[in-house]
Amino acid sequence: MQRRFALQAVAATCATPLLAPTRAQGNLLRVVVPYAPGGSSDRAARIVAEKLGPRLGRTVVVENKPGAGGRVALQQLKGTRAGQDALVIANPATIVVAPLVFKDQTGYDPHKDFQPIAQVTEYEFGIAVSDAVPVKELSQLLEWLQAHPTQANFGVPATGSLPHFFALMTAEAAKVRAEVVGYKGSGPLLTDLIGGQVPAAVDTLDTMLTQHDAGKLRILASSGTKRSPFAPKVPTCKEAGLDLAATGWNAFFAPASMPAQRAQQLSSAIRDVMRDEDTRTKLRDTMVDPVARDAAETTAMLQAFRAQWEPVVQRSGYQP
Repeated sequence: MQRRFALQAVAATCATPLLAPTRAQGNLLRVVVPYAPGGSSDRAARIVAEKLGPRLGRTVVVENKPGAGGRVALQQLKGTRAGQDALVIANPATIVVAPLVFKDQTGYDPHKDFQPIAQVTEYEFGIAVSDAVPVKELSQLLEWLQAHPTQANFGVPATGSLPHFFALMTAEAAKVRAEVVGYKGSGPLLTDLIGGQVPAAVDTLDTMLTQHDAGKLRILASSGTKRSPFAPKVPTCKEAGLDLAATGWNAFFAPASMPAQRAQQLSSAIRDVMRDEDTRTKLRDTMVDPVARDAAETTAMLQAFRAQWEPVVQRSGYQP
């Protein structure tokens, strides 16, 4: 089924531009992924789309529109006319962080140009060390960083990413001065962590688990409010003595032009899809937590998320 949607996505991308009308426009729903195929956002979009089409009785086409860290897709999608149904699956990088650090250069306003439809996943971060760092617990890591200020570095998969700002949150909560070292992806980061080139790292929990299970690195804590079902032996930050909790997410948004009745219909349909146990199992298999939040619940989540993260981003003074 996923292969069928992938082929539809390729065909649609080649045949029509993002905003072009189609002959079957009234029956077509486009789901835009702002990243290349294969990532967590793409996987979530395709799993949901597979069930959403039959539930709506409509053709659902998934399109990948990567570029500028996801911003290109949102720049294009904001101009969608009311009769052209389209959704974008977005994450905090495009909805919260980019508008803060790029300011008026993003090309879209997440408040004015888009409306929340449904949150579908949540993911956690992990704080990990290499075997070269002689610590077994998070409290020991913080003591080690205080004792070795010249080595107090947190590696992250990219500057300006959520792991970047969660590393800053961690240092701030622990009253530790630490430098954040940005890498070009999780692969190079974990290679250097395992090799001892960087003493500690922050990344999404799922990217670290394989190497953790293989004994090549140690995840000292996860960022959720409760232990992750994917790493039940890893304590939360709060359990490890650090009063800190934070998560990331994937959620569907519609252009502001979509009529309220249509937006509500899609919100309810996606929420119902997310209550389906087969959908939830498939998402858990990708090591993310499935979430079933409608438009109102997603809006409330966004307000709480912004209240937590925006001050951290602004205090960091980060510039792209």
